Amino acid sequence: RLQGSGQLVTMATITELKCALKETLESRGVLGQLKARIRAEVFSALDDQSQARPPLSHENLLINELIREYLEFNKYRYTASVLTAESGQPEVPLDRQFMSNELNVVEDPSTRSVPLLYGLLSHFLNSGPGEKGGKLFLRGAPLAKDSIARSMGEVGRGGETHAAEL
Repeated sequence: RLQGSGQLVTMATITELKCALKETLESRGVLGQLKARIRAEVFSALDDQSQARPPLSHENLLINELIREYLEFNKYRYTASVLTAESGQPEVPLDRQFMSNELNVVEDPSTRSVPLLYGLLSHFLNSGPGEKGGKLFLRGAPLAKDSIARSMGEVGRGGETHAAEL
């Protein structure tokens, strides 16, 4: 070591090492995974387990599963793990055939290699003119309203949803 300037040489070496390490982790695609993992662990540590989550409705179960399948397909594994933990979704993914049946979807072999969400999106993007001048007319979905009300704690006695509260 050099007297007096030795600390400067050591600092430059540490800075160079940090830069090289960061570049290597980025080029391997690991840095993003590490950041996501840290975020997931921070979320887990901060998650308030004392507050009960609303029950997972059938609709939300299906929606969460579509999102999880998409996230895992795109290798967003830590995001998927946060979704699973936060939503109360079962750890084991739902069966693909079960999902198809529930969504009234018929698949051919070529579509089974991609998430159902891609197929649903493709259907709506490529479908011909439908109801109401080429647009899909979404009718009221009472189950969705009940799910929203439940998540907001606004369901009255007997499971009735108060329309004014929605």
